[in-house]
Amino acid sequence: MMAALDMDAHAKVQGPVQHFPSACMTVARTNGGQSRSTQDELAEEVPVALEYNGVSHAVMLATPADLEEFALGFSLSEGIVASPAEFYGVEIEHAANGITAHIDLAAGAFMRLKERRRSLAGRTGCGLCGVDSLAQVVRPLPYLAPTRALSGPAIRRALAEARAQQPLNRITGATHAAIWCGRDGRPRAAFEDVGRHNALDKLIGGLHLAGADPADGFCLITSRASVEMVQKAATVGIAAMVAISAPTALAVRTALGCGLTLVAFARGDDFVAYAHGANIAMESA
Repeated sequence: MMAALDMDAHAKVQGPVQHFPSACMTVARTNGGQSRSTQDELAEEVPVALEYNGVSHAVMLATPADLEEFALGFSLSEGIVASPAEFYGVEIEHAANGITAHIDLAAGAFMRLKERRRSLAGRTGCGLCGVDSLAQVVRPLPYLAPTRALSGPAIRRALAEARAQQPLNRITGATHAAIWCGRDGRPRAAFEDVGRHNALDKLIGGLHLAGADPADGFCLITSRASVEMVQKAATVGIAAMVAISAPTALAVRTALGCGLTLVAFARGDDFVAYAHGANIAMESA
């Protein structure tokens, strides 16, 4: 069981400007050759600067929601902190030109960060922006114990219930989701973002805040399975990932190497096991 962190006691939000996950705009919609003015809901993407102990580290374009979870999840999945105990708190500051997450780290974690400090100039959820050597692309990962949390019926149930977990995508059509599902496939938590990496980081942060066990379920992502997604999951102990879209070859090789069970092209009743498929039980969940 992961240690829970009381974010209410560790997070503050300040600033005269507040950013919201979506915005309503007037558009000209054409149907059947006829044009009319109507309102459309669009997902927001806002620059979010992650600052550790007063030092700028990364700027990501993200949906301005669940930012405390994002800050914690990013810190864990990128190996900046080894555990939530090294994450002392975060203050979210809204400004007209973006948001800054002022993160307070333990001294040991901050010293490690300074040794590997790099600057990231973020595209939308860019996972490798600013990596300054080839060795950083494929980083060492823990080897995960075989999961017993994944079954065919659980995957199908998760897919059937996934849409209901994505209210922002329903109104904007522009966001990805990372959904945590129990052994029975029932969604337990879901986070959305314009960036797929960001959505996963938010989920990782949320799981740690809830004290959830990463071995007792699986992650469903509504995107492709790239190597960064596999790395983030494996780093925090998530042993099974199901993607709606395709994996990359590097993601599959990485999953094979770290013991992560990887399923992709999961749609309806169908899915493809790309790594450690023997861990998937095909009988009832």
